Amino acid sequence: PEINHQNLIIPVHNYNIKCMSMGLLVDEQAPVVWRGLMVMQAIRKLLRGVRWGPLDVLVIDMPPGTGDTQLSVTQEVPIQGVVLVTTPQSVALADCIKGAEMFRKVDVPILGVVENMSYYHCSSCNKQHHIFGRDVGHRMKGSALSDVPILGKLPIKPDISQHCDSGTPTVILDSEISEMFDQIAHSIIPSLNLEHD
Repeated sequence: PEINHQNLIIPVHNYNIKCMSMGLLVDEQAPVVWRGLMVMQAIRKLLRGVRWGPLDVLVIDMPPGTGDTQLSVTQEVPIQGVVLVTTPQSVALADCIKGAEMFRKVDVPILGVVENMSYYHCSSCNKQHHIFGRDVGHRMKGSALSDVPILGKLPIKPDISQHCDSGTPTVILDSEISEMFDQIAHSIIPSLNLEHD
């Protein structure tokens, strides 16, 4: 990425969205094996060392877990809310529940859960197949997620992977997926006190 005269990183800008990632700052094949202070420094660089300019919303995509990354972000910036993403598998949902517990302990509101890879819609038989399991909402009961809404259930679609690899957002190419993401976004926005169309 380019650096401006203020020594700030200029974010990638495409489809009216600004983006910055550790993946753009390190060698493509180099692993990022950082802990503690190194993680905090990297997060500070991404938050304060980038020329973001005016933003409607800043979305921070974090890895799963309850480690240094998540805690560092909650200490660095005021967070209006978190959206947790899980797949239907029990081990993924268990991680999601731990994440909910952690964010509650640091007073970050949980806006909802998105169930990714929820089902596969077979075009041959025209049925939904729950490859990784089902009933995430039922399994959330009695946990830290029991009062958290499911914002959406996203299907497994091979096209999504192809779109990502080509650098074109799925929401531009797939009206069904676009509508799902739109519904998720519109359900979150009122919690952030933002105006939307």
